[in-house]
Amino acid sequence: MSKRKSFTSGFSRMDPLKKHLAVINVVGLTSELIGEDTPAIRDLAARRFLQPVQGVFPSVTTTAQSSMLTGLLPAEHGIVGNGWYFRDTDEVAFWKQSNELVRGEKIWQTLSRRIPGFKTSNLFWWYNMNTTVDYSITPKPHYGADGRKDFDVYSHPAFHRDVEKKIGKFPFFTFWGPRSGIEASQWISRCAVEEFRMHSPNLQLVYLPHLDYNLQKLGPAHPSIRNDLRQIDAVVGELVQHLSELGCDSMLVSEYGISPVHGSISINQELRRAGLLSVRESLKTELLDTGTSEAFAVADHQIAHVYVRNRHRIKEVRGFLERIQGIESVLDGRGMKNLGLTGGQLSSRSADGKPAPVSSQRAGDLVAIARPGMWFNYYYWLDEQKAPDFARTVDIHRKPGYDPVELFTDPDRRLLPMRVAWKLLKKKLGFRMLMDVIPLRPDLVKGSHGRLNELYKGPLVIGALNHRGKLPSRLTDVSSVIQKYFL
Repeated sequence: MSKRKSFTSGFSRMDPLKKHLAVINVVGLTSELIGEDTPAIRDLAARRFLQPVQGVFPSVTTTAQSSMLTGLLPAEHGIVGNGWYFRDTDEVAFWKQSNELVRGEKIWQTLSRRIPGFKTSNLFWWYNMNTTVDYSITPKPHYGADGRKDFDVYSHPAFHRDVEKKIGKFPFFTFWGPRSGIEASQWISRCAVEEFRMHSPNLQLVYLPHLDYNLQKLGPAHPSIRNDLRQIDAVVGELVQHLSELGCDSMLVSEYGISPVHGSISINQELRRAGLLSVRESLKTELLDTGTSEAFAVADHQIAHVYVRNRHRIKEVRGFLERIQGIESVLDGRGMKNLGLTGGQLSSRSADGKPAPVSSQRAGDLVAIARPGMWFNYYYWLDEQKAPDFARTVDIHRKPGYDPVELFTDPDRRLLPMRVAWKLLKKKLGFRMLMDVIPLRPDLVKGSHGRLNELYKGPLVIGALNHRGKLPSRLTDVSSVIQKYFL
């Protein structure tokens, strides 16, 4: 499947500061999806090269991105999932944004060190705050003391207002939630063009999430996916063309492939029934009590980090998990080391008493992997009436696990558009309201990821026009491919 176009020797001798490369992350794109519905992407692959690459474990957003941008496995960069249990603060947190969480030297730091004056911009790749890139823009709502939430983006230096004057406000509601759609990727694409005109970065990182939505919501075999492919293909084709006219080369990458699923595993409910998971009564609902639980899971797509309070019970908990229907395997420290997730040390301290590496501090004492066709939900309540208020809302930060059901509205609620309109009116008038329109229906989800896929069902690289060096074979090679382009 790989084809290459030779580059001129003149490009290799060109001043690195005169080179410009956009790395466009088309989330969920795999070799299998490229065809008649993606003529622009197919043409790019034919004129350059298309290379399926081995992903990283777990195959989730922040882990994959961190591996591409550092060239390291999670055991070294420390991003063991989209979220994890912070033992020192006794809280589960997903989608944190500080780049300081990612250990190791990032590709832009390497290139800036070796090429004085080198400039990088990051448009919507994750961990894009408190970062050393030169220009960044990322989603960041404003939270008022009165409970209000105003949707916005953050940029540094503050250039997003200038961008918005030209292309309008970022359509936040199409970036995640029931209204997710092509509009977010279209805006990010237009932003990339405007940002390049403003700053002319040498390296521009662009994140296009569109395929991530319906592939999870409907599954990869659903007929509607063809339209999603045509939509993102149009966005990619237009972006590559506009950047080319501005003198910027481009390469395409993806993070993982999404596989069909037909059911979910309520791992925390099973742990609770076994007397291992504890909850706290709060405002007539239940909250997960991580500090007193003997074992609980942080669900993240098709993998779940399981934290065990007493390490002497790890073997017991592992045996219990292995008996849960839908779980394929349970990794201990050795298993995590074999997959590059941690260095194999115990979670809190290594065998010689020294602090363990950050990946071991963040990862669970055990990691459960779902069977093909299954994924993990985070639900821990046994009575839906006890579910916390945030469970039926889009709230990616308060939920102690990833929740793809946020892509749906409750099919059992009548007159839902009128209900939503009334809630929005209350908000506009200054009243508190709860946008509880998300169902508690994990059976609705038809696509997931996190497991390591077969090669052609996983991530890929479509090379730059002036690609140099060897073809990548692993996702961690993306960093060296970028570096070789400039050096």
